[in-house]
Amino acid sequence: MATRSSPVFDIDTLRRGIEGDTASALLSLYADDAEIRIVDRDAPPSHPKVLRGREEIGSMLDDIYGRDMTHKLEQCVLQGDHAAYVESCEYPDGVRVLAESMVSLRDGRIADQVMIQAWDE
Repeated sequence: MATRSSPVFDIDTLRRGIEGDTASALLSLYADDAEIRIVDRDAPPSHPKVLRGREEIGSMLDDIYGRDMTHKLEQCVLQGDHAAYVESCEYPDGVRVLAESMVSLRDGRIADQVMIQAWDE
């Protein structure tokens, strides 16, 4: 009897989207009802910034990947229905940002993401 395998998270699309500054490629990795919680210097753990759904997430991705900066996927680990990845970014003036994400997957797409960002001061 044949078994039906679950869709697998596409790390190649993640890399192409991040390193190619392609928000639309990245948005294709998210479920329609996905949620992102962002913790950074402006949104502490007790009050994270929360984005719900592809429209809000797409607006954030358009903003980030529309900026004059470079992005690099440093590493990504995929295990079952979870993935974790590290992204490093640099603005032309040398300011750097490091973002780490832990994601829960459903049918090969991101359903829930926690992103922690650290910026040079």
